[in-house]
Amino acid sequence: MGHSNNITEFVLLGLTQDSAGQKALFVLFLLMYIVTVVGNLLIFVTILASPSLGSPMYFFLACLSLLDTFYCNTISPSLIIDLLCDKKTISFSDCMVQLFFDHLFGGTEVFLLVVMSYDRYVAICKPLHYVTITNRRVCILLLVLSWAGGFTHSFLQVLSVYNLPFCGPNVIDHFMCDMYPLLGLACTDTYFLGISVIANGGVMAVGIFLILLVSYGIILNSLKTQSQEGRRKALSTCSSHITVVVCFFVPCIFIYARPVSNFPIDKSISVFYIVISPMLNPLIYTLRNSEIKKKIKKLWCKVFTTGIIRNSLH
Repeated sequence: MGHSNNITEFVLLGLTQDSAGQKALFVLFLLMYIVTVVGNLLIFVTILASPSLGSPMYFFLACLSLLDTFYCNTISPSLIIDLLCDKKTISFSDCMVQLFFDHLFGGTEVFLLVVMSYDRYVAICKPLHYVTITNRRVCILLLVLSWAGGFTHSFLQVLSVYNLPFCGPNVIDHFMCDMYPLLGLACTDTYFLGISVIANGGVMAVGIFLILLVSYGIILNSLKTQSQEGRRKALSTCSSHITVVVCFFVPCIFIYARPVSNFPIDKSISVFYIVISPMLNPLIYTLRNSEIKKKIKKLWCKVFTTGIIRNSLH
């Protein structure tokens, strides 16, 4: 092992100590988890199975749905199971794995949301060149860059805590392994490390959030020249994108863009981007998008009728 410590596991205090509260949260989070996985996979499969949804916007939306499916599986299952356990422990190595994947998928999502806003910018501000600018090769390159960005961010985060000495106590007042609670437990001065974590997490989140707000500002400003119908369509797409961006970034910025400190409210706010945000994405995108709604209905009618025909033949 690279880290010098005598702590092999951490004890997680979870969201609440109240047993009735834990049971209620168990039911709530389990339902949200099912909705998240089903909703995101539904969008992914629908886009994959519908050739008419072949534009870059839907390609990136399918990627976001798949990413959210991965993302909700990093923390949610253990959070849900822990709500039924009296003692919630996580080994040091599992803690590092959880931290890595949480930041990998979260970081990739941050970059993917930038790519999606760029796609909207080109579609609305340069409609005549849209097909040439966002060709298949460019889309795949942007997707690879998003994953590379997420991986770099995550790798740096884990690297910064992996070699820290932990000599006790080993209790984390949280439902998952995260940067600030871990820095708080290290038996060494983590001031400068804390600053690097803020730079890698917080500054990145704030910077990208501002870029996104500016890009949507430019897009909305350019709508003045569009026809009524074009404006309505563009506004509907952009408003759903902006909703997703705000739901994801605001809690992230609150947690990571401040000096290293642990507030009791952090746990509740983390629930936002770990449990609620991946669930809202499919809902926001499908409710605002008539194309996808039509395709989902069509796809499922097809699935059911094929099933019924097959059964009646047997």
